[in-house]
Amino acid sequence: MIRMSRKIALALEAVLDIAYNGRPDPVQSKDITERQGIPQRYLEQVLQHLVRNGILKGVRGPKGGYVLARERRKISLGDVLRVVNDMDSDEDDSASKAELAQKVVNPIWMQVQEDILARFDEMTMEDLCREAELKGVKRAGEDAVSFTI
Repeated sequence: MIRMSRKIALALEAVLDIAYNGRPDPVQSKDITERQGIPQRYLEQVLQHLVRNGILKGVRGPKGGYVLARERRKISLGDVLRVVNDMDSDEDDSASKAELAQKVVNPIWMQVQEDILARFDEMTMEDLCREAELKGVKRAGEDAVSFTI
């Protein structure tokens, strides 16, 4: 089974957290860390890369943080995956140079990756936010109503 890397999963969680909780105020990275359990130091690196690549915008100041650079419906999961893949492209030199790998295995693997990206391009942050609402995920600042006496 193909596994999603931890870096991709955390980047998707961070962008979704901002999409879901970032209205109207920016979302601070410390809040994402608390809600998602993503290490702060690692999170900042990923968030800055997402800013540089036009997925997020950084907002300065005491109430600053991060907001989406585009509408939720215009940011696909594929957009986020490509940014994270670009982060890792300098580090990854795992492709075999053997003839069988070059002519048989690598082309198959490239096709599978293209198929996966095409599927992720069909899903947007808006879709995931809607799914979170349907599943009853509370937004930041929503107080749980208790009817216990």
